[in-house]
Amino acid sequence: MKRKTFSASMLLLALTLVLVACGGGSKSNTDGTNSTASGDEGSKASSGEKVTIKMMHLWPDGSNSAQNKLVKQIIGEYEQANPNVKIDTEVLENEQYKNKIKVLSASNSLPDVGFTWAAGFLEPYVKGNMFAPLDDLLQGDLKDKFVSGTTEAYAVDGKTYALPVELNIVPVYYNKEIFAKYNLKTPQTYEEFKNIIKTLNDNKVTPIALGSKDAWTGSFWYMYLADRIGGPDVQDQAVASNTFSDPNLIQAAKEAQELVKSNAFVKGFNGLSNDEAKSEFMNEKAAMYAMGTWEVPNYTTNPDIPQEFKDKIGFFKFPAYDGGKGNINDWVGGVGVGLFVSENSKVKEDAKKFVSFFVKRWGELSVTDAGIIPGTKVDTSSVKLPQMFIDVLNELNNANKVILYLDVQMKPVASEEHHNLIQALLGNAVTPEEFAKKQEDVLKAGK
Repeated sequence: MKRKTFSASMLLLALTLVLVACGGGSKSNTDGTNSTASGDEGSKASSGEKVTIKMMHLWPDGSNSAQNKLVKQIIGEYEQANPNVKIDTEVLENEQYKNKIKVLSASNSLPDVGFTWAAGFLEPYVKGNMFAPLDDLLQGDLKDKFVSGTTEAYAVDGKTYALPVELNIVPVYYNKEIFAKYNLKTPQTYEEFKNIIKTLNDNKVTPIALGSKDAWTGSFWYMYLADRIGGPDVQDQAVASNTFSDPNLIQAAKEAQELVKSNAFVKGFNGLSNDEAKSEFMNEKAAMYAMGTWEVPNYTTNPDIPQEFKDKIGFFKFPAYDGGKGNINDWVGGVGVGLFVSENSKVKEDAKKFVSFFVKRWGELSVTDAGIIPGTKVDTSSVKLPQMFIDVLNELNNANKVILYLDVQMKPVASEEHHNLIQALLGNAVTPEEFAKKQEDVLKAGK
């Protein structure tokens, strides 16, 4: 996942959609049969009518064959169990998909079911009354099925407008061989973490690989500090209220600069790309690396990576901060795409039934069949995967909250400024107070 590229795309699309936007409870059983919380009111297929549901997705067979195959399988299962329903799909690659959705939204002709990204990308569609609320599904078959904090990423003003099918969190990966060489144990507290950094520096080992030329990587470290110091809601509340003056947010900025002063990161980190930093970790020149779980296959299933290296890699949770309000089971992370239902769909209730079924089946199959961590909880007792994959999934099942990346939470201009400010903060070009003030100024500008 190249999140900087995503942010730039989101900027262009969301700005366009802002201009455009200005101009009962169904669920389905695991086998695809129909049921609703209040009967089958509104479902045409349940009344014997033939129904066609138009769906757009962004996984072409050539570039995303595993996802494409899985989508076809789920659709086939649903159509077999619901013979009155035909799912008519259109498949486009990522950028074509975004452009097509933009064009269709301008004429109020979105597909009945499609995919959207969260937060800033989603909001213009919701403001334009283009997506249907899906909270009824969350009270039906999907109740308590999602990892904590995931559906909130698709919520606007207390209503949920899409359901996640992808999820990533950010562990701290570490080289077990390096840790063992210097008698280091994975840290439970932030003080223990700082002692690990000191020990590694004393032995001329780079503690952490970080490439914050791609500034979203540096934001991970700030976000974890903000959570562990200020609690799981402090960042969400700051973005929602367009303020950034909470003392805990400023303290997190101070701690981030202290990490830099302690030589925690690879030399020249602010001028390195994420790929360059990643190679430091992969070549065992750095002991730790914080990155999304899209990297887990490199440490488990990727046949191009030597097994000897994969056996050396573990992960740990960002440690607890003494006196802080955060929970060690809070994770920085975020959902990928989620399914929406068009508010103007002529088969809205049938589309909702299909979405409910799709999300459940995707959650049951996506890890083993496509190597994708879903937004729903995974029964790890029923899947065969390498232990690290199982451990990550168990952590997600027990997560207190997944805190959505700050740059994704923010509107496009504020998001880009957040990247600039993270680089400035870690480069000691602004004080923690200036960092918070400048971030608040751009949030209040509302762009």
